[in-house]
Amino acid sequence: LPPQRPPSAPSPRPPNANHRSKLALRTRKLSALLDQSVIDLSEVRRLCWSGIPDHFRPLLWRLLSVYLPPRKDQQASTLSRKREEYFRFVGQHFRQGGPEFNEETYRQIHIDIPRTNPLMPLFQVREVQELYERVLYVWATRHPASGYVQGLNDLVTPFFVVFLGEVVEGVDFVGSGPEVLSSVNPTQLRAIEADTYWCVSKLLDGIQDNYTFAQPGVQTKVRALRELIKRIDIALHNHLEAHSIEYLQFAFRWMHNLLMREIPLRCAVRLWDTYQSEPDGFATFHLYTCAAFLVHWSDELLRQQDFQSLMTMLQNLPTDDWDHEEIDMLVADAYRLKFMFADAPSHLGKS
Repeated sequence: LPPQRPPSAPSPRPPNANHRSKLALRTRKLSALLDQSVIDLSEVRRLCWSGIPDHFRPLLWRLLSVYLPPRKDQQASTLSRKREEYFRFVGQHFRQGGPEFNEETYRQIHIDIPRTNPLMPLFQVREVQELYERVLYVWATRHPASGYVQGLNDLVTPFFVVFLGEVVEGVDFVGSGPEVLSSVNPTQLRAIEADTYWCVSKLLDGIQDNYTFAQPGVQTKVRALRELIKRIDIALHNHLEAHSIEYLQFAFRWMHNLLMREIPLRCAVRLWDTYQSEPDGFATFHLYTCAAFLVHWSDELLRQQDFQSLMTMLQNLPTDDWDHEEIDMLVADAYRLKFMFADAPSHLGKS
């Protein structure tokens, strides 16, 4: 994989008045919805598509991941059962030195974990790295068709910070270190770990062909991205072709890591609100998001006049100051592309 871009340091911008008004309305609607004895998941998805208020996000991500049942009288028992089940998996599979322990899988994960958000101190804390190791090792062991693939660690991060944020509220995880965990007790940390595992598993169930041998899912999506750009921005497509830019050279990472290395973590969390509210959001809708993302930079890319400058920009797009407003526009553009092309897949299959 290309090197990971440094995480963004800037803090999120204060929301403007229009955004605050929409958020307040959405908050009231979600509060009423979550008070129901059986939560309407279709309405949850409709309301969450445009972004989730921070204090609702942990609960709603569990619902959107179909990890938490919509019936409120079943939720506590389901969480308890699933958390216990995860730690049974840990006891069964994650036994270093045991006869079935896969040292090679563990070695790959152990090497990769320190690369997770390397400039963010929280992710260099031993307890956090060990949590990641268990989550990824158990998932890889239970999914032998793919096993562990470099970069899967990135997909753990949004769930981890969202569920950690439920316990430690109002923390900027970008600049935080081990002090964050001082207010998290062992029971809470175990719940965060188990919930992260189950939600990551649900995500990967829908895109596992991205990570099986030869990564056919990624290859297919990169080809589809090329065809989309050819139809919606022929000038940009021809410019890339003229300078010998292969889409696989930059878009492989976009598909493999779900843009986690291209945008700030706060933006990835907001983007995943929409992905989890969309049918097949991490697969099909992600393709349209990547197309909208590339076209967003079209003017700047057209000004680059050689291979090296184009590749440098494509692998280091200037998104450090992005926030919810840019993601709102990005998913709106992606939705328009989906509306145009989703019912005509043949458009994406022709060269």
